[in-house]
Amino acid sequence: MADHYDVLGVSRDATLDEIKKAYRKKARQLHPDVNPGEDAAEQFKLVTHAYDVLSDTEQRRRYDAGGDDFGGAGFGGFGDIFETFFGGAGGNRAGRPRSRRERGQDALVHVSLELGDVVFGAHRDIEVDTAVLCETCNGECTQPGTHPVTCDICHGTGHVQRQVRSLLGNVITQAPCGSCHGYGTIIPYPCDTCQGQGRVRSRRTVSIDVPAGVESGLRLQLPGSGEVGPAGGPNGDLYLQVEVQNHPIFSRDGDDLLATLEVSMTDAILGTTTTIEGLDGPVDLEIRPGVQSSDVLTMKGRGITPLRGSQRGDLRVGVQVVTPTKLDSAQRKLIEQFAAKAKSPGPKLSEFHQGLFSKLRDRFRGA
Repeated sequence: MADHYDVLGVSRDATLDEIKKAYRKKARQLHPDVNPGEDAAEQFKLVTHAYDVLSDTEQRRRYDAGGDDFGGAGFGGFGDIFETFFGGAGGNRAGRPRSRRERGQDALVHVSLELGDVVFGAHRDIEVDTAVLCETCNGECTQPGTHPVTCDICHGTGHVQRQVRSLLGNVITQAPCGSCHGYGTIIPYPCDTCQGQGRVRSRRTVSIDVPAGVESGLRLQLPGSGEVGPAGGPNGDLYLQVEVQNHPIFSRDGDDLLATLEVSMTDAILGTTTTIEGLDGPVDLEIRPGVQSSDVLTMKGRGITPLRGSQRGDLRVGVQVVTPTKLDSAQRKLIEQFAAKAKSPGPKLSEFHQGLFSKLRDRFRGA
Protein backbone atom coordinates (compact mmCIF):
# COMPACT_ATOMS: atom_id res chain seq x y z
CA MET A 1 0.00 0.00 0.00
CA ALA A 2 1.43 3.37 -1.05
CA ASP A 3 2.43 5.83 1.66
CA HIS A 4 -0.23 8.54 1.98
CA TYR A 5 2.36 11.31 2.39
CA ASP A 6 4.16 10.20 -0.78
CA VAL A 7 0.85 10.05 -2.66
CA LEU A 8 0.07 13.68 -1.78
CA GLY A 9 3.72 14.77 -2.08
CA VAL A 10 3.97 16.30 1.39
CA SER A 11 6.29 15.77 4.34
CA ARG A 12 5.25 13.80 7.40
CA ASP A 13 5.09 16.99 9.46
CA ALA A 14 2.95 18.86 6.92
CA THR A 15 0.21 21.08 8.31
CA LEU A 16 -3.46 20.57 7.53
CA ASP A 17 -3.44 23.57 5.18
CA GLU A 18 -0.45 22.10 3.29
CA ILE A 19 -2.28 18.77 2.99
CA LYS A 20 -5.43 20.47 1.68
CA LYS A 21 -3.43 22.52 -0.83
CA ALA A 22 -1.55 19.45 -2.08
CA TYR A 23 -4.81 17.52 -2.43
CA ARG A 24 -6.53 20.25 -4.45
CA LYS A 25 -3.56 20.42 -6.80
CA LYS A 26 -3.41 16.65 -7.30
CA ALA A 27 -7.19 16.37 -7.68
CA ARG A 28 -7.25 19.00 -10.45
CA GLN A 29 -4.53 17.15 -12.33
CA LEU A 30 -5.98 13.66 -11.97
CA HIS A 31 -9.73 14.29 -12.03
CA PRO A 32 -11.41 11.97 -14.62
CA ASP A 33 -13.07 14.94 -16.35
CA VAL A 34 -9.62 16.45 -17.02
CA ASN A 35 -7.49 13.32 -17.35
CA PRO A 36 -9.67 10.40 -18.55
CA GLY A 37 -6.86 7.84 -18.58
CA GLU A 38 -7.25 4.62 -16.53
CA ASP A 39 -4.00 5.21 -14.64
CA ALA A 40 -5.13 8.72 -13.74
CA ALA A 41 -8.41 7.39 -12.37
CA GLU A 42 -6.54 4.95 -10.14
CA GLN A 43 -4.21 7.67 -8.90
CA PHE A 44 -7.18 9.95 -8.24
CA LYS A 45 -8.73 7.33 -5.93
CA LEU A 46 -5.44 6.89 -4.08
CA VAL A 47 -5.08 10.66 -3.65
CA THR A 48 -8.64 10.97 -2.36
CA HIS A 49 -8.18 8.14 0.13
CA ALA A 50 -4.88 9.59 1.34
CA TYR A 51 -6.53 12.96 1.90
CA ASP A 52 -9.45 11.36 3.81
CA VAL A 53 -6.97 9.77 6.22
CA LEU A 54 -4.50 12.63 6.68
CA SER A 55 -7.13 15.38 6.97
CA ASP A 56 -8.70 13.63 9.96
CA THR A 57 -6.65 14.28 13.10
CA GLU A 58 -7.43 10.97 14.81
CA GLN A 59 -7.00 8.83 11.69
CA ARG A 60 -3.73 10.58 10.88
CA ARG A 61 -2.41 9.96 14.39
CA ARG A 62 -3.22 6.27 14.13
CA TYR A 63 -1.74 6.06 10.66
CA ASP A 64 1.48 7.71 11.82
CA ALA A 65 1.61 5.26 14.72
CA GLY A 66 1.22 2.28 12.43
CA GLY A 67 -2.37 1.71 13.51
CA ASP A 68 -1.34 0.38 16.97
CA ASP A 69 -0.42 3.41 19.09
CA PHE A 70 -2.44 2.45 22.16
CA GLY A 71 0.17 2.44 24.90
CA GLY A 72 2.34 -0.34 26.29
CA ALA A 73 1.16 -3.86 27.04
CA GLY A 74 2.99 -4.19 30.36
CA PHE A 75 1.43 -3.99 33.79
CA GLY A 76 2.70 -0.57 34.80
CA GLY A 77 -0.48 0.34 36.69
CA PHE A 78 -4.16 -0.39 37.26
CA GLY A 79 -5.08 1.18 33.92
CA ASP A 80 -2.84 -1.29 32.08
CA ILE A 81 -4.46 -4.24 33.86
CA PHE A 82 -7.92 -2.86 32.98
CA GLU A 83 -6.89 -2.66 29.31
CA THR A 84 -5.70 -6.25 29.25
CA PHE A 85 -8.92 -7.72 30.63
CA PHE A 86 -11.44 -5.39 28.97
CA GLY A 87 -10.39 -5.02 25.36
CA GLY A 88 -7.03 -3.24 25.55
CA ALA A 89 -4.16 -3.77 23.15
CA GLY A 90 -2.61 -6.47 25.36
CA GLY A 91 -5.89 -8.43 25.47
CA ASN A 92 -6.31 -8.37 21.66
CA ARG A 93 -10.09 -8.61 21.88
CA ALA A 94 -10.93 -6.72 18.70
CA GLY A 95 -14.21 -7.89 17.14
CA ARG A 96 -14.52 -9.41 13.71
CA PRO A 97 -15.17 -7.16 10.72
CA ARG A 98 -18.67 -6.89 9.35
CA SER A 99 -19.67 -9.04 6.41
CA ARG A 100 -20.88 -7.25 3.31
CA ARG A 101 -23.22 -10.17 2.67
CA GLU A 102 -26.53 -9.63 4.42
CA ARG A 103 -29.93 -11.24 4.17
CA GLY A 104 -32.32 -9.50 1.80
CA GLN A 105 -35.51 -7.83 2.93
CA ASP A 106 -38.88 -9.56 2.90
CA ALA A 107 -41.46 -8.42 0.35
CA LEU A 108 -45.26 -8.21 0.49
CA VAL A 109 -47.44 -8.64 -2.61
CA HIS A 110 -51.24 -8.42 -2.80
CA VAL A 111 -52.96 -11.18 -4.80
CA SER A 112 -56.56 -10.78 -5.99
CA LEU A 113 -58.53 -14.00 -6.54
CA GLU A 114 -62.01 -14.86 -7.71
CA LEU A 115 -64.23 -17.08 -5.58
CA GLY A 116 -63.90 -19.87 -8.15
CA ASP A 117 -60.11 -19.84 -7.67
CA VAL A 118 -60.42 -20.98 -4.07
CA VAL A 119 -62.56 -24.07 -4.83
CA PHE A 120 -59.59 -26.11 -6.00
CA GLY A 121 -56.71 -23.59 -5.77
CA ALA A 122 -55.11 -21.57 -8.55
CA HIS A 123 -51.78 -20.94 -10.29
CA ARG A 124 -50.55 -17.38 -10.75
CA ASP A 125 -47.51 -15.75 -12.37
CA ILE A 126 -46.88 -12.49 -10.52
CA GLU A 127 -44.63 -9.62 -11.61
CA VAL A 128 -42.57 -8.39 -8.65
CA ASP A 129 -40.28 -5.34 -8.44
CA THR A 130 -37.38 -6.55 -6.33
CA ALA A 131 -33.59 -6.72 -5.94
CA VAL A 132 -31.76 -9.41 -7.91
CA LEU A 133 -28.13 -10.52 -8.09
CA CYS A 134 -25.89 -8.27 -10.19
CA GLU A 135 -24.89 -10.29 -13.25
CA THR A 136 -21.79 -8.17 -13.88
CA CYS A 137 -20.01 -8.83 -10.59
CA ASN A 138 -22.10 -11.81 -9.43
CA GLY A 139 -22.49 -10.21 -6.00
CA GLU A 140 -18.78 -9.44 -5.51
CA CYS A 141 -19.44 -5.66 -5.61
CA THR A 142 -16.18 -5.01 -7.56
CA GLN A 143 -15.31 -4.44 -11.16
CA PRO A 144 -14.45 -7.75 -12.89
CA GLY A 145 -10.79 -8.55 -12.38
CA THR A 146 -10.47 -6.44 -9.22
CA HIS A 147 -10.83 -7.30 -5.55
CA PRO A 148 -11.36 -5.53 -2.23
CA VAL A 149 -8.17 -4.43 -0.46
CA THR A 150 -7.42 -4.52 3.25
CA CYS A 151 -8.15 -1.26 5.03
CA ASP A 152 -4.86 0.41 6.03
CA ILE A 153 -6.49 2.14 9.01
CA CYS A 154 -7.87 -0.86 10.91
CA HIS A 155 -5.66 -3.42 9.12
CA GLY A 156 -8.66 -5.60 8.29
CA THR A 157 -10.21 -5.81 11.75
CA GLY A 158 -13.08 -3.46 10.92
CA HIS A 159 -12.61 -1.63 14.21
CA VAL A 160 -10.42 1.09 15.65
CA GLN A 161 -9.53 1.57 19.29
CA ARG A 162 -9.31 4.77 21.28
CA GLN A 163 -7.53 5.38 24.58
CA VAL A 164 -9.57 7.38 27.09
CA ARG A 165 -8.27 8.53 30.45
CA SER A 166 -10.63 7.99 33.37
CA LEU A 167 -10.55 7.68 37.14
CA LEU A 168 -9.84 3.97 36.65
CA GLY A 169 -6.88 4.62 34.42
CA ASN A 170 -6.48 4.37 30.66
CA VAL A 171 -9.61 2.74 29.20
CA ILE A 172 -9.66 1.44 25.66
CA THR A 173 -12.90 1.84 23.67
CA GLN A 174 -13.62 0.20 20.35
CA ALA A 175 -15.72 1.49 17.44
CA PRO A 176 -16.29 0.58 13.78
CA CYS A 177 -13.61 1.91 11.48
CA GLY A 178 -14.78 5.07 9.78
CA SER A 179 -12.66 4.42 6.70
CA CYS A 180 -14.01 0.98 5.78
CA HIS A 181 -17.29 1.27 7.75
CA GLY A 182 -16.47 -1.84 9.73
CA TYR A 183 -15.96 -4.19 6.79
CA GLY A 184 -12.18 -4.44 7.16
CA THR A 185 -11.74 -3.96 3.41
CA ILE A 186 -12.16 -1.13 0.92
CA ILE A 187 -13.46 -1.50 -2.63
CA PRO A 188 -11.26 0.77 -4.79
CA TYR A 189 -13.12 -0.12 -8.00
CA PRO A 190 -16.84 -0.64 -7.38
CA CYS A 191 -18.89 -2.44 -10.02
CA ASP A 192 -20.33 0.12 -12.44
CA THR A 193 -23.57 -1.85 -12.86
CA CYS A 194 -24.60 -2.14 -9.21
CA GLN A 195 -22.47 0.71 -7.77
CA GLY A 196 -20.76 -1.73 -5.45
CA GLN A 197 -23.96 -3.14 -3.95
CA GLY A 198 -23.79 -6.60 -5.52
CA ARG A 199 -27.46 -6.37 -6.52
CA VAL A 200 -29.70 -4.30 -8.79
CA ARG A 201 -33.40 -3.46 -8.94
CA SER A 202 -35.32 -5.46 -11.48
CA ARG A 203 -38.76 -6.88 -12.31
CA ARG A 204 -39.04 -10.64 -12.22
CA THR A 205 -41.83 -13.19 -12.51
CA VAL A 206 -42.69 -15.36 -9.53
CA SER A 207 -44.80 -18.47 -10.15
CA ILE A 208 -47.05 -19.38 -7.24
CA ASP A 209 -49.60 -22.09 -6.54
CA VAL A 210 -52.36 -20.68 -4.33
CA PRO A 211 -53.85 -23.53 -2.28
CA ALA A 212 -57.58 -24.22 -2.19
CA GLY A 213 -59.60 -22.82 0.69
CA VAL A 214 -57.77 -19.50 1.12
CA GLU A 215 -59.78 -16.49 2.19
CA SER A 216 -59.38 -12.74 2.33
CA GLY A 217 -56.79 -11.58 4.83
CA LEU A 218 -54.76 -14.79 4.70
CA ARG A 219 -51.02 -14.26 4.26
CA LEU A 220 -48.97 -16.94 2.50
CA GLN A 221 -45.19 -17.18 2.95
CA LEU A 222 -42.80 -18.14 0.13
CA PRO A 223 -39.38 -18.64 1.77
CA GLY A 224 -36.41 -17.40 -0.24
CA SER A 225 -38.51 -15.59 -2.86
CA GLY A 226 -37.90 -12.05 -1.56
CA GLU A 227 -35.10 -9.61 -2.30
CA VAL A 228 -31.52 -10.83 -2.69
CA GLY A 229 -29.30 -9.39 0.03
CA PRO A 230 -26.42 -6.90 -0.34
CA ALA A 231 -23.25 -8.43 -1.80
CA GLY A 232 -25.23 -11.44 -2.99
CA GLY A 233 -26.56 -12.30 0.47
CA PRO A 234 -29.39 -14.82 0.89
CA ASN A 235 -32.88 -13.89 -0.29
CA GLY A 236 -35.56 -12.72 2.07
CA ASP A 237 -39.07 -14.16 2.01
CA LEU A 238 -42.05 -13.20 -0.14
CA TYR A 239 -45.45 -12.82 1.53
CA LEU A 240 -48.71 -12.98 -0.43
CA GLN A 241 -51.67 -11.05 0.98
CA VAL A 242 -54.81 -12.77 -0.36
CA GLU A 243 -57.99 -10.89 -1.29
CA VAL A 244 -60.98 -12.88 -2.59
CA GLN A 245 -63.40 -10.84 -4.70
CA ASN A 246 -67.15 -10.96 -4.04
CA HIS A 247 -69.18 -13.15 -6.41
CA PRO A 248 -72.51 -11.85 -7.82
CA ILE A 249 -74.33 -15.17 -7.15
CA PHE A 250 -72.43 -17.30 -4.65
CA SER A 251 -71.21 -16.42 -1.18
CA ARG A 252 -69.06 -18.38 1.23
CA ASP A 253 -69.79 -19.77 4.67
CA GLY A 254 -66.68 -21.60 5.86
CA ASP A 255 -66.14 -24.36 3.30
CA ASP A 256 -69.76 -24.19 2.08
CA LEU A 257 -71.13 -22.20 -0.85
CA LEU A 258 -74.47 -20.40 -0.53
CA ALA A 259 -76.88 -19.31 -3.25
CA THR A 260 -80.55 -18.32 -3.62
CA LEU A 261 -82.85 -19.97 -6.20
CA GLU A 262 -86.03 -18.20 -7.34
CA VAL A 263 -88.86 -20.69 -7.98
CA SER A 264 -92.14 -19.81 -9.61
CA MET A 265 -95.36 -20.46 -7.74
CA THR A 266 -96.43 -23.21 -10.13
CA ASP A 267 -93.05 -25.00 -9.92
CA ALA A 268 -93.22 -24.75 -6.15
CA ILE A 269 -96.67 -26.36 -6.17
CA LEU A 270 -96.02 -29.07 -8.74
CA GLY A 271 -92.30 -29.60 -8.27
CA THR A 272 -89.70 -29.62 -11.03
CA THR A 273 -86.04 -30.24 -11.89
CA THR A 274 -83.53 -27.65 -13.03
CA THR A 275 -79.83 -27.23 -13.70
CA ILE A 276 -77.78 -24.33 -12.37
CA GLU A 277 -74.21 -23.38 -13.25
CA GLY A 278 -71.98 -23.90 -10.23
CA LEU A 279 -68.45 -22.62 -9.78
CA ASP A 280 -67.10 -26.00 -10.91
CA GLY A 281 -69.69 -26.97 -13.52
CA PRO A 282 -73.44 -27.72 -13.88
CA VAL A 283 -75.43 -28.80 -10.82
CA ASP A 284 -78.75 -30.69 -11.12
CA LEU A 285 -81.45 -29.71 -8.60
CA GLU A 286 -84.71 -31.48 -7.81
CA ILE A 287 -87.46 -29.29 -6.39
CA ARG A 288 -90.06 -31.35 -4.58
CA PRO A 289 -93.77 -30.45 -4.87
CA GLY A 290 -94.88 -28.05 -2.16
CA VAL A 291 -91.46 -26.56 -1.52
CA GLN A 292 -91.61 -23.47 0.68
CA SER A 293 -89.70 -20.24 0.67
CA SER A 294 -86.57 -20.50 2.85
CA ASP A 295 -86.28 -24.26 2.32
CA VAL A 296 -82.65 -25.22 1.67
CA LEU A 297 -81.49 -27.69 -0.96
CA THR A 298 -78.10 -29.21 -0.11
CA MET A 299 -75.66 -30.72 -2.63
CA LYS A 300 -72.97 -32.61 -0.77
CA GLY A 301 -69.34 -32.11 -1.81
CA ARG A 302 -69.98 -29.21 -4.21
CA GLY A 303 -68.47 -26.51 -1.98
CA ILE A 304 -64.87 -25.45 -1.34
CA THR A 305 -61.90 -27.70 -0.66
CA PRO A 306 -60.62 -26.77 2.82
CA LEU A 307 -57.19 -25.19 3.23
CA ARG A 308 -55.89 -28.17 5.21
CA GLY A 309 -57.88 -31.18 4.05
CA SER A 310 -59.54 -32.85 1.10
CA GLN A 311 -63.23 -33.18 2.09
CA ARG A 312 -65.08 -30.48 0.15
CA GLY A 313 -67.85 -28.47 1.72
CA ASP A 314 -71.44 -28.40 0.45
CA LEU A 315 -73.44 -26.22 -1.91
CA ARG A 316 -76.54 -24.97 -0.13
CA VAL A 317 -79.30 -23.34 -2.19
CA GLY A 318 -82.09 -21.43 -0.46
CA VAL A 319 -85.48 -21.42 -2.14
CA GLN A 320 -87.44 -18.23 -2.69
CA VAL A 321 -90.92 -18.74 -4.11
CA VAL A 322 -91.86 -15.89 -6.45
CA THR A 323 -95.52 -14.87 -6.48
CA PRO A 324 -96.69 -13.36 -9.79
CA THR A 325 -97.73 -9.70 -9.56
CA LYS A 326 -99.50 -9.41 -12.93
CA LEU A 327 -102.16 -11.83 -14.18
CA ASP A 328 -104.34 -11.69 -17.28
CA SER A 329 -108.02 -12.52 -17.03
CA ALA A 330 -107.59 -16.18 -17.97
CA GLN A 331 -104.82 -16.72 -15.42
CA ARG A 332 -106.80 -14.96 -12.71
CA LYS A 333 -109.83 -17.13 -13.42
CA LEU A 334 -107.76 -20.29 -13.07
CA ILE A 335 -106.33 -19.11 -9.78
CA GLU A 336 -109.82 -18.30 -8.47
CA GLN A 337 -111.01 -21.77 -9.46
CA PHE A 338 -108.01 -23.32 -7.68
CA ALA A 339 -108.67 -21.25 -4.56
CA ALA A 340 -112.33 -22.29 -4.51
CA LYS A 341 -111.47 -25.99 -4.73
CA ALA A 342 -108.62 -25.71 -2.22
CA LYS A 343 -111.03 -24.23 0.35
CA SER A 344 -108.25 -22.20 1.94
CA PRO A 345 -109.10 -20.88 5.43
CA GLY A 346 -107.61 -17.54 4.42
CA PRO A 347 -104.92 -15.44 6.06
CA LYS A 348 -104.34 -15.88 9.79
CA LEU A 349 -101.86 -14.91 12.46
CA SER A 350 -99.11 -17.43 13.13
CA GLU A 351 -95.92 -17.75 15.11
CA PHE A 352 -93.71 -14.63 14.86
CA HIS A 353 -90.97 -14.80 12.22
CA GLN A 354 -88.18 -12.33 11.55
CA GLY A 355 -88.93 -12.11 7.87
CA LEU A 356 -88.10 -14.19 4.84
CA PHE A 357 -84.44 -13.22 4.51
CA SER A 358 -83.78 -13.65 8.23
CA LYS A 359 -85.54 -17.00 8.14
CA LEU A 360 -83.53 -18.02 5.10
CA ARG A 361 -80.33 -16.99 6.85
CA ASP A 362 -81.25 -19.04 9.89
CA ARG A 363 -82.00 -22.05 7.71
CA PHE A 364 -78.63 -21.66 6.03
CA ARG A 365 -76.92 -21.70 9.39
CA GLY A 366 -78.86 -24.70 10.63
CA ALA A 367 -78.76 -26.75 7.41
